[in-house]
Amino acid sequence: MKAVILAGGKGTRLRPYTTIFPKPLMPVGDKPILEIVVQQLKSYGFDEIIMAVGHLAELIMTFFNDGSKYGIKIKYTREDKPLGTAGSLALMKDELNEAFLMMNGDVLTTLDYSDLVNYHNRNGAIATIALKKRDVKIDFGVVELDDSSSIIGYSEKPKIDHLVSMGVYVFEPRVLEYIRPNEHLDFPDLIKELISNGKTVKGYVYDGYWLDIGRPNDYERADREIEEIYPKLFKR
Repeated sequence: MKAVILAGGKGTRLRPYTTIFPKPLMPVGDKPILEIVVQQLKSYGFDEIIMAVGHLAELIMTFFNDGSKYGIKIKYTREDKPLGTAGSLALMKDELNEAFLMMNGDVLTTLDYSDLVNYHNRNGAIATIALKKRDVKIDFGVVELDDSSSIIGYSEKPKIDHLVSMGVYVFEPRVLEYIRPNEHLDFPDLIKELISNGKTVKGYVYDGYWLDIGRPNDYERADREIEEIYPKLFKR
């Protein structure tokens, strides 16, 4: 099975670290986060990776080369202009002829990728999104009004539960029919387009470890926790 890794972002939230260094190559412990992801996917049986690169692409391509040192085939696509998180798939149309995994290159998670793919296959969906439960604590009393401005509810500093995308997806190749070449498209817009066309999109809720390394405090946390979680990242 093939996997697509998004590794072309500028990592603006991690500046100044990413000014001259691509975020996927930033070390977590003694390895770049993207190297950890590549080895993780290899352990789950993926045999080919397509990396969508952009910002400082040469450094990433030089580091990973063709993937032979990891025992996995690695190819690359480069955007002439930013195409969004989903738009870059149009560049890979000829490469993706069966179900494939797609993920951000800065995700650290103990997610069982085999279980995710099996869940997708069982449900016959065009797309499956890995989801994580999160909660947000409101620092104020929250009041609810009805249409006549009468108070019908009052909660003191409530905690609101919600689901967030983990930045990991499984897609069927027919999803490419909804991505126009050379047009900017992000995942939320793609998913809404699929749903509006009557396609089945499933959610896979995961309650284990997940960290999106997008901000300095996330990066520092990953560096602190990597030794403990590292053995749990790979298929056992």
